[in-house]
Amino acid sequence: MTDATISPAALEDDARALFRRKRMIAFSVPVAILLYLTYTFFAFDVPGLWQRASADNARSLVADTYSHKVHVTRDNRSGEITYAIEGERKGRYPEGESPSWVEPGETTIIDLEDGHIVTFGPETITYDIPGYGMVTATPSRSAGVQAVLPDGDMPEWINVSKNRMAITTDAGRLTVTRNRSEVFRYFFGWEQFWFTLDSPYHNMNVVEVMSRFAAGENAEIWDDFWNNPMWLHSSVAWAIFETILMAFLGTFGAAIIALPLAFLAAKNFSPFWLARFTTRRFFDFVRGVDALIWTIILTRAFGLGPLTGALAILITDTGTFGKIFSEALENVDKKQIEGVQSTGARPIQRYRFGVIPQVMPVLLSQILYFLESNTRSATVIGAITGGGIGLMLTQAIITQKDWEEVTYYIVLVVLMVMFMDWASGKLRARLIKGDDGGH
Repeated sequence: MTDATISPAALEDDARALFRRKRMIAFSVPVAILLYLTYTFFAFDVPGLWQRASADNARSLVADTYSHKVHVTRDNRSGEITYAIEGERKGRYPEGESPSWVEPGETTIIDLEDGHIVTFGPETITYDIPGYGMVTATPSRSAGVQAVLPDGDMPEWINVSKNRMAITTDAGRLTVTRNRSEVFRYFFGWEQFWFTLDSPYHNMNVVEVMSRFAAGENAEIWDDFWNNPMWLHSSVAWAIFETILMAFLGTFGAAIIALPLAFLAAKNFSPFWLARFTTRRFFDFVRGVDALIWTIILTRAFGLGPLTGALAILITDTGTFGKIFSEALENVDKKQIEGVQSTGARPIQRYRFGVIPQVMPVLLSQILYFLESNTRSATVIGAITGGGIGLMLTQAIITQKDWEEVTYYIVLVVLMVMFMDWASGKLRARLIKGDDGGH
């Protein structure tokens, strides 16, 4: 049957059938996606996750990112009381000093403000909670913690067991165990970020510090800041350098190895099928295994260190660069190569002056992009290999204590990535587009 003999009714039936199929596809695809999302909603136990979520823990986590805690700790055995920021020895107040809201003595009075008063007596700890009443706890090595609460139901923010009592309010937190009683209170800011408590510059404002700096104390001020034992600025700076170095060595090392191998994988430069096939399968293998897997393997083989992380990036990127470079080589203009060849140039010279200038913009663009991307990857890899800012970030997270340090490291990682993005953009503009920055 020819087109001329097809009846209008048959054409109309075909058109209707086509529209029905399209409507069916347009309807079935969203339904399939909806069914899949419904399946994943229950398969990953999202309702249970929501039930297990704790708003109090979330608030505490957020508060820890932008504030610090001052701990008042009493040894119930000796009666000794110490004051420390974040409860660390490095943040301990010098002997004889205490926070302004603590009144030391035989009975230490801790004013958490808004009527919240905690007292550390010789034997009994009390917490006067406005709107609730007086809570007392008497720790004993033989009888545990004997707690007495006001009459009525115990609120959710109080937890009492035989050996422990914990009270959490908006003003602070009190914990009493057999051996130790502790109060901590939140304050805004990253305390001791610039100078620790034992530094003579700790309580000075910016104007005072700058006047001391101008007066010739610049070396002392810089030393107190750079070697800050709480925030470890010198160690953090070195960790950032290690992370960038891992990304740099891995990225450019992979580019140097991948470029000559790419000629073996390109059809127009490698006439031997077996060589092309072997090289391409090698690229598939090394990039098919994720950099994190290579990191674990290399750590087992070579031990911990930033060099192991750089090798993991190098191996993975060698396969990726090899594929990208070989595809770029297969698309070069043969006329430029022939023009160089007509001058009597040798094969290496033909590659140098007829091929490389054509593919260099693509190669540099990809290398610089991967350098930026690998800076992020080096953070995660460093957590495994024991090098760079990734290790410090992981250690801070594991402690579950000083989340302001976690925030600090995350901010530095973001700034590092932003810097690498800006720097790689500038380099691309100069090397590829010939932009001299307006000079």
